[in-house]
Amino acid sequence: MSQRTISRLAVSHPSQDGDGVKISRIHDFDGGLDPFLMLDELGSEHPDDYIGGFPPHPHRGIQTLTYVVHGGLMHEDHLGHSSSIGSGDAQWMHTGRGIIHSEMPLTDHAGLHAFQLWINLAARDKLSPATYRDIKGDEMPHLKESGSELIVLGGRWATTTRSVVGPLDALAGQAGIAHVSLAEGATLALAQDAPTLLVYVFEGELQIAGETVPAQRLACLSAGETLTLSSDVGAQALLLAGHPHDEPIAHYGPFVMNQREELDQALRDYRDGTLAK
Repeated sequence: MSQRTISRLAVSHPSQDGDGVKISRIHDFDGGLDPFLMLDELGSEHPDDYIGGFPPHPHRGIQTLTYVVHGGLMHEDHLGHSSSIGSGDAQWMHTGRGIIHSEMPLTDHAGLHAFQLWINLAARDKLSPATYRDIKGDEMPHLKESGSELIVLGGRWATTTRSVVGPLDALAGQAGIAHVSLAEGATLALAQDAPTLLVYVFEGELQIAGETVPAQRLACLSAGETLTLSSDVGAQALLLAGHPHDEPIAHYGPFVMNQREELDQALRDYRDGTLAK
């Protein structure tokens, strides 16, 4: 089976969102990460960098996945959902035709460290009903090999000895999401043939097919059937797998549709109060 290699690297850039929350962001609204659109990393020991959180705001046309490494977030939305997630937990929103929600930070001794991923919806699903779901860390299967661990949030992931399926089973683009940790000198071999495969390193360094990927870099991988990850110094990363929609993308703020006219309609619907009905 053919090994996947790095076709390009994307760099995470400092940005700001919500009420002054400092983030590191990678985005591509031109289809280069299809079906994924954006990955934000929130991480700081300084409350002023994130304490304002994300007050109520709308979305249409995407799914969001928030995964917490340290700290936590409290979610509320117009559908009546109100819940909080902590270290190792995740929350998933299918925004469909419209949702208005807020996410406010909770901290632990290590501050806040979390990720939010935007996954594009296919055109046929962009005006579907909105839904929401929490996933606790103890619901996520773990694949452990010598010196490595894979925590599976969604999709099917397999090592050379076993495979598991994550609890998030309605991800757009047949997406799969996993969190990998490698000890110093460890290697992990995975079978993964999804057309889109991305690796975001957020701690340490990873080696993929002889190339080193430092922290805050997203490796976009070539076609193939297997992925081998190793680390000389230890590393943590997010793995994102999916199937492209291959559809036009029109983006404005919290809305992602297929045509500019659909964005204009989303703005009108938000202003007149019908977006989330």
